Amino acid sequence: MKVISKTHIGNVRASNQDSVLNEESSRLYGVADGMGGHNGGDIASQMAVLMLPRILESMMPSEENLHDGFQQVNALIFEEQKKDAVLSGMGTTLTVLWEKENSIVLGHIGDSRAYRMRKGKIEQLSTDHSVVGEMVREGLITEEQALQHPYRNVITQAVGTSESLTPDIKTIEKQKGDKFVLCSDGLYEYVSKEEMCDLLMRFSPEDAAEQMIEKALEEGGRDNVTVLIAEVAL
Repeated sequence: MKVISKTHIGNVRASNQDSVLNEESSRLYGVADGMGGHNGGDIASQMAVLMLPRILESMMPSEENLHDGFQQVNALIFEEQKKDAVLSGMGTTLTVLWEKENSIVLGHIGDSRAYRMRKGKIEQLSTDHSVVGEMVREGLITEEQALQHPYRNVITQAVGTSESLTPDIKTIEKQKGDKFVLCSDGLYEYVSKEEMCDLLMRFSPEDAAEQMIEKALEEGGRDNVTVLIAEVAL
């Protein structure tokens, strides 16, 4: 896959707590959105994207191996935040693609997202681990209402915040021409999946990513904004 990524601090935040994983050698790609104070979020997301490739370095892509990798990263971050009171409670979302020959292993925790665009149609591949995500799945609110809900930033699972972790791990078929989008909530709160699809159809992945970030900033940019686009070579 051809992979590009872009991140921006946004219009309001004092630091960028998003981190990107783009390891072409191991065909491992991801987005992490940190949480837990000014320093904690930075450290948690950076640890996640640095440690996961090292843990999986000698392994073949599989659901079992990615599950184990998530568990080990979780343990490392959980132990780190227990050492320092300043870092107490830090954690991070983590959404990862691990590319195989004919498919991709998707690993996911938190409320960052993974999408796939195929033949002009886009679908969300990940499930939001958040209070509003659960409310949408239960039919209590709509996806549009979730974007404005006061609890929209409350996530129910994160890497590093507790000893136990239940990541979503599944294998996704890939086809030539597919475009996968990973992004933090700072993007999709302002750019709908339909708008993402339109930009992916009209522009190259690099230009589409730039356009997505610009739109998020124009619409408010109250959070860090990160997007990674992976295109399956034609």
